[in-house]
Amino acid sequence: MDWDHIIVGAGSAGCVLAKRLSAAGRRVLLLEAGGRDNYHWVHIPMGYLYCIGNPRTDWCFRTAEEPGLNGRSLLYPRGKLLGGCSSINGMLYLRGQAADYDGWRQMGLTGWGWEDVLPYFMKSEDYVDGPSEAHGTGGEWRVENQRLHWDVLDHWRDAAVATGIPAVADFNTGDNEGVGYFRVNQRNGWRMNTAKAFLRGAPKDKLKIETKAQVSTLLFDGPRVVGVRWHRGDEVFEARAAGEVILSAGAIGSPQILQLSGIGPGEVLQDNGIAPVHVSDAVGANLQDHLQLRCAWRLTGAKTLNTLAGSWLGKARIAAEYALKRSGPMSMAPSQLGAFSKSRPDLATADLEYHVQPLSLEAFGQPLHGYPAMTASVCNLRPESRGTVRITGPDFRASPEIRPNYLSTEADRQVAVAAIRQARRIMAQAPMQRYAPEEVKPGDGIDSDVDLARAAGDIGTTIFHPVGTVRMGEDAGAPLDASLRFRGLDGLRVVDASVMPRITSGNTNAPTIMIAEKAADLVLQGA
Repeated sequence: MDWDHIIVGAGSAGCVLAKRLSAAGRRVLLLEAGGRDNYHWVHIPMGYLYCIGNPRTDWCFRTAEEPGLNGRSLLYPRGKLLGGCSSINGMLYLRGQAADYDGWRQMGLTGWGWEDVLPYFMKSEDYVDGPSEAHGTGGEWRVENQRLHWDVLDHWRDAAVATGIPAVADFNTGDNEGVGYFRVNQRNGWRMNTAKAFLRGAPKDKLKIETKAQVSTLLFDGPRVVGVRWHRGDEVFEARAAGEVILSAGAIGSPQILQLSGIGPGEVLQDNGIAPVHVSDAVGANLQDHLQLRCAWRLTGAKTLNTLAGSWLGKARIAAEYALKRSGPMSMAPSQLGAFSKSRPDLATADLEYHVQPLSLEAFGQPLHGYPAMTASVCNLRPESRGTVRITGPDFRASPEIRPNYLSTEADRQVAVAAIRQARRIMAQAPMQRYAPEEVKPGDGIDSDVDLARAAGDIGTTIFHPVGTVRMGEDAGAPLDASLRFRGLDGLRVVDASVMPRITSGNTNAPTIMIAEKAADLVLQGA
């Protein structure tokens, strides 16, 4: 046995695990199917524009054509390099709500309540405002304020307050209802990814990192997983672990590897020519994601990125500001201002999240509109819709079929309609009326519930938060137990966003890092 632990995937979870386990003296092999994080656009915050959809840094998955999106197929980005999605994501530090984790505990998952997981959020945190009861300092994961300012965002915040959404300074204390600026995972204007944060300080004599190393299957000795087979180009390698194999390939990659290894729904395995090793119907099921509805308005007299970056001179000024100060638009997270609100007043906690941006465009990757504009994307934080991830054949290099099933329930469609109406109410308040806003998406003429529900399918797109496809649970159908061990097999754990039984009420990167911090303790206790 060459290693104590083999970790498959050097993304947000895998990098944390590699650091913690190797620092504890364990011999760790970390396998990453993508390359290194040495592309300059990875480290410049606005570089996500050049990383998403780029096969150098993104798997470039697409969803199946979605009935709820009126037959559209979406680009489905997943990081394909050291740091995984933390190398291409929006850099927003958001934990979700205390009720999310207390809900997990109420499902029978002992040790996953808010008071249980808060220390793991704080363990790796290096919070810009210093230590408190809610935040830690001195950890690897830097959290800072954004380094830019837009008047139009301040006015949108004031408009949200006018509708009854309170102004808040911190979304991460357990109740995130309110409006304010997001905190970001950056250091001095540079992106912070988990490769930089965790791998650089890991002991080199205990940790070996292999890039361009794509796992095709797990290796078994009876009911025990003892290693992996991996590929680099035409070369084939095998590695074996005395302790455990840990899948951290993400909500798409982990169920894909399991199914390729004969672990998953029997019908899926047989249809794709895979000999069943362990039938588990829930592997690849329970896919949840946040669907953002990109509501956009044309403005008059507003300074926005559309106008600022609309000329070569404007672009030169933006580049110069970043070069000299590490501030301005090139330091921007994709969304700067956020809000959490309720789609209806009887809810206990916020079920909507806004990502507000001083820009507009037809779709991600397309040019900015040639007029001042802003976008207020709003998503349902707790969708009822559930989707699937399934292999399409025995070839490990083939992309899986991804079916999120967005807006497939009546409740989700009702929340979508309520969300668009609430976004319109905010824009109708006096602080935003100074800009004479003209609704571009979904459009002023769309007003009935039926028409708005259909419009949600036209303007909805992923906000890149897939989770839940190898869920933990105390029911017999859950693939994982509360310690993230795979039921019915020895020597195998899964540690990434796929383990979430229900999606958190916010962006999912910080919760994934927390899961890895807790998992590292569980692994070491088991060892």
